[in-house]
Amino acid sequence: MRNLLRLSPLLLAAALLFGADPAFAGKRVALVLANSAYQHAPSLTNPVNDGAVIAKTLKEAGFDIVDSRHDLSAQETRRVLRDFADATRTADIAVVYYAGHGIEVEGSNYLIPVDAKLERDTDVYDEALSLDRVLVAVEPAKQLRLVILDACRDNPFAKRMKRTIASRAMGRGLAQVEPTSPNTLIAYSAKAGFTAQDGDGANSPFTVALSKYLTTPGLDVRRAFGFVRDEVLKSTANKQEPFVYGSLGGEDVPLVPVKVVAAAPVAPVANPQADIRRDYELALQVGNKAAWDAFLAQHPDGFYANLAKLQVEKLGAEQAHAAAIAKAKQAEAERDRLAALGAQKDAQAKAAADAKAAEQAQLAAQKAKEQAQQQAAAAEQQRVNLAAAAPSAAPASTASPAGTNVASLTPPTAPADLNRSVQTELGRVGCFSGSADGNWNTSSQRSLSQFNRYAGTKLDVKVASTDALDAVKAKPARVCPLVCEHGFKADGDKCTKIVCREGYAVNDDNECEKQRAAKPAKPATAKRDVGDERPARQRRQAGGAAAGTAGGYGAAAGMTAAAGASRPSGGGQIFCNSLGCRPVNRGCHLEYRGGGGPHVDANVEVCR
Repeated sequence: MRNLLRLSPLLLAAALLFGADPAFAGKRVALVLANSAYQHAPSLTNPVNDGAVIAKTLKEAGFDIVDSRHDLSAQETRRVLRDFADATRTADIAVVYYAGHGIEVEGSNYLIPVDAKLERDTDVYDEALSLDRVLVAVEPAKQLRLVILDACRDNPFAKRMKRTIASRAMGRGLAQVEPTSPNTLIAYSAKAGFTAQDGDGANSPFTVALSKYLTTPGLDVRRAFGFVRDEVLKSTANKQEPFVYGSLGGEDVPLVPVKVVAAAPVAPVANPQADIRRDYELALQVGNKAAWDAFLAQHPDGFYANLAKLQVEKLGAEQAHAAAIAKAKQAEAERDRLAALGAQKDAQAKAAADAKAAEQAQLAAQKAKEQAQQQAAAAEQQRVNLAAAAPSAAPASTASPAGTNVASLTPPTAPADLNRSVQTELGRVGCFSGSADGNWNTSSQRSLSQFNRYAGTKLDVKVASTDALDAVKAKPARVCPLVCEHGFKADGDKCTKIVCREGYAVNDDNECEKQRAAKPAKPATAKRDVGDERPARQRRQAGGAAAGTAGGYGAAAGMTAAAGASRPSGGGQIFCNSLGCRPVNRGCHLEYRGGGGPHVDANVEVCR
């Protein structure tokens, strides 16, 4: 704290706010509702227990008002919400937590009091309370409106409820919502359309994780729900995924501020370089431009001033890159808009040129950002190396030019032992799976980034620092979740293969699923080779045609003609009359003259 008191007021404010993150010392109020003893449905075991845990957690976090109620009727719930709305008018943060049954009808969500019967689908409008009514109660809060629903259980009311209109939709779990009020978040224990588990213990998995992360001092509420999601997925074998709807601004919004305790003034430190180093490390931890500007105003020259200038250049390059990305997106959108409207070719050509120029500017900004980041990382690595080699020594050069060569006391070898120690500790907490070889490569940086995500820290991943080593050592157990490949499940700190009983196999969701019996293959149909029969059939057809040409009538004539067709003849035709049948003479043919009857031939043999 003595360093804070020596720094400029701007840096002091930045340090207390951790990079312009609001501390939120304003009024915080909470309402906890839990329904277990349902009068017209089976009782629930955990909601009252869950409500007690959350109420205790919020009270210990220093909330000004925590009103905890359980097993309320519809009328009592409406009265409690009305009174709570009065309390939120002077509050900065308002939180409502509900555990019990909920139902979705026609895309709207309702909380079910303990006295609800819900014999018909339309009874929800009279006997239940809509989610919108709860949002009205938290709306007056100035900074954050948070509604947490552990109400995605399998609902017995929906199964037995009579439908007054067959087309009225009643979904499973709760429906997705999009808050219309700003700075409003609605958290579900399971995402829309899915049900949540009560758990095997006294509390649901969602409430257990919620009580662990929600009130972490200084932790943004969105990140807190991210940790809750990861833990619930892990504890339920990926069967339940909590979900948060709504959005907040760019600043962190913690439910509990970081406590800053003022210390008594102490005597000045004899070593001025040690003071400057501590000031630099404090500005590095804050990490925003205001902190660096304040540091440079206090220490405009010297070794650490040059390091600070590199950090400022890096932040400026990152901001310029972000602005270039936004400009490129805007130019692309304008180009696509003109193309869709069929604008004139010259206008489209100009828009395309602007988009191309914006893209080139974006690439240049990205290159500049990467270069600035590399320079700052290299300089910071040199500082860490120097501190590891000679912790009590001061930099020999106090006026070195800005750049990566900022110190004349560069150790001959990199601190591989520090890298190896950080890698070993990251492996112990489940964030690093490689070998601790002392090489701080991309894999090691990714592992420290994973630790930051799950431990809620903001360590610089570019280098292995003593701060990182101390932070990882402080964790007594696994931090990063165990991730298993398909076909395996987490079993403690190991992945074990999923074994399904006979007739079942592991599906895409890593669950055992019954296999459908394979349909017997149809026997191949043998095709007869009719090639040998085709000539005979053609001969029989030719014989039948000859009989028709002969003009014979009656069964005897047809049979005789067919019999005659089997014998060779001069003309290929057969002439039949009442006396019998004979082949047509060669060079002759039959002509049909009509008539026909006893002793009268219908066909006449004509010879040339």
